[in-house]
Amino acid sequence: MRIGELAARTGVSIRSLRYYEEQGLLLTNSRSASGQRHYADVEIERVAFIQQLYSAGLSSRAIAELLPCVDMPRQENSQAALQRMAEERDRISERIADLTRTRDALDELMIRSQAHFESLRSSTAG
Repeated sequence: MRIGELAARTGVSIRSLRYYEEQGLLLTNSRSASGQRHYADVEIERVAFIQQLYSAGLSSRAIAELLPCVDMPRQENSQAALQRMAEERDRISERIADLTRTRDALDELMIRSQAHFESLRSSTAG
């Protein structure tokens, strides 16, 4: 299938698919004489997997480090992938903790602001 069809079937833009290819995440199965990319049906699943990893917050570099385990599952690839996934999980956990602290600080600010607003309203009403 050509890149436009892959984009339509995956819901990913042609620009993103080209970026995936530039980063080594997606491999062109072949090219036509005019240079058009052709992909196998299996690439639909690969694009979905790449999208899941991006949604989890992984960078293209991290994804590129994990894909060899998917492409050639061997002991050394699996160990490296597990280590990389653990690092990414720790990074995501730290980000969640930071976001939680920020949310809690915002909640506290909202409570104080509401109390201040109520005190102003009470003092002007009486």
